[in-house]
Amino acid sequence: MKKTALPKMLSFAAPDLREQIEALPEGTALIGISTDGRAIAVDLDVEAPHVLVCTASGGGSTTILRSLTAQFLHQGAHALVLDPKRISHLWARSLPTVTHRGNIAGIHDALVGLADELKRRLDLNGDLEDVPRLIVAIDEAHATLRQLARYWETFRQEGDPKTSPAITALEDALWAGRAARVHVIFDGRPHSTVLGPEVREQFATVILARFAADTWRRLAPVAGPAPKQSSHPGRFHVVQHDGAHETQAVLMTDTDVVNWLTDPTANQS
Repeated sequence: MKKTALPKMLSFAAPDLREQIEALPEGTALIGISTDGRAIAVDLDVEAPHVLVCTASGGGSTTILRSLTAQFLHQGAHALVLDPKRISHLWARSLPTVTHRGNIAGIHDALVGLADELKRRLDLNGDLEDVPRLIVAIDEAHATLRQLARYWETFRQEGDPKTSPAITALEDALWAGRAARVHVIFDGRPHSTVLGPEVREQFATVILARFAADTWRRLAPVAGPAPKQSSHPGRFHVVQHDGAHETQAVLMTDTDVVNWLTDPTANQS
């Protein structure tokens, strides 16, 4: 397929882009535009219950988490945003359908609460038509999981499980998320020493930037040899069932997201 030049930036404020995003069906979010001019999207119901984002520092993973989460929120989803730096997702603090947690104690408690919510949803036996989709967006997930493991060790009592219940809840959400309409957007490599070794299989969409060759081999083995990387802001490789696509991702700023999601005139899906 003919390769074309990607735009230098794909801003949410660009002409017609907002309309294109708002026209997407529920459960689908636009990642960006590929070199063959295709719209590259994630469909949480058809092919990808969860999304994995893995970049080096400064690679734009926070931008991807913000853009995808905002699109699902616009469609009526709720979100749990875990922000260990406490400042990466300030947009999330002002929205009524978003729970934002930053310190490790708050993240632990939120994930333990997620276990209860997951059970409640599964007990409905598929009768989820009136239950909003729940997006769990985890920034810097690998470091966060290590912190959760250490946090649990500080007060674990005899007879308590060895593994942090917060980590167990996240793993359960990854395995049962499709049935419960709970979807994880995970920023970082899902290391097998923290999560189960098969958890990588739960991510049908993998978004990579500024990756090492070893990272590509581990996370995108079906896509062949690692492609040439770009340091251009917002440039990613999106790996899905049909291969890898070099993609310029949609840029939504904090202001874009808050204004869009609090605009009373915006069309809801």
